[in-house]
Amino acid sequence: MLQGKTALVTGSTSGIGLGIAKSLAGQGANIVLNGFGDAEGPKAEIAALGVKVAYHGADMSKAQEIEAMMVFAASTFGRVDILVNNAGIQHVARIEDFPIERWDAIIAINLSSAFHATRLALPAMQAANWGRIINVASIHGLVGSAEKSAYVAAKHGVVGLTKVTALENATTGVTCNAICPGWVLTPLVQKQVDAKAQALGLSNEEAKKVLLKEKEPSMQFTTPEELGDLAVFFCSPAGNNVRGVAWNMDGGWTAQ
Repeated sequence: MLQGKTALVTGSTSGIGLGIAKSLAGQGANIVLNGFGDAEGPKAEIAALGVKVAYHGADMSKAQEIEAMMVFAASTFGRVDILVNNAGIQHVARIEDFPIERWDAIIAINLSSAFHATRLALPAMQAANWGRIINVASIHGLVGSAEKSAYVAAKHGVVGLTKVTALENATTGVTCNAICPGWVLTPLVQKQVDAKAQALGLSNEEAKKVLLKEKEPSMQFTTPEELGDLAVFFCSPAGNNVRGVAWNMDGGWTAQ
């Protein structure tokens, strides 16, 4: 379905980003990976799906490095047809105790990076009259949780950016939508499980149940594969007129 297209997925060396990259590659899209940590393993996983894969290690908190990554993607594969803004970090603290540098980093990586990548990807998408921008927001783009002020503010901002991008391109073949996962067992969430297990003296499995019971009625984690399949839907002909949505995959979290 996506043969000949190129997808750039930020924060894609593990977790949700890698899951989405693999789903898009499974439909024939060439992939540009980005992220910290080991890139060779993820590159091999994507290449095994029979598509071309490249990697750029841009620091998503720096506009100049994002610009360099977009130039690299265009020079390697022609242009970016599908942009998945997924890069994200987290820090948990009450507002009065929140370190200023952590606030600035979270806003930069979780929100501003999506703006920079989007503004740079749009001209080629508009010229081709086809493009897909998929912003990985969070359930925290729709509701709040205590001690996550920067993350919640950034993800609400991502949902707002999604709506404006969709509206500005509403009469074109370029769409923009957001995916809002609940709990996904990524390295980021596993850290929260570990902390809860230690604080409450629980096993890891018991801590997972406590975490899910607080918010997610289904009592199960959403998987990166499920999120990847939703991204594929947005890229399909069925997604042509899906514009500006914040699509929650949250096990009933926001239905409560």
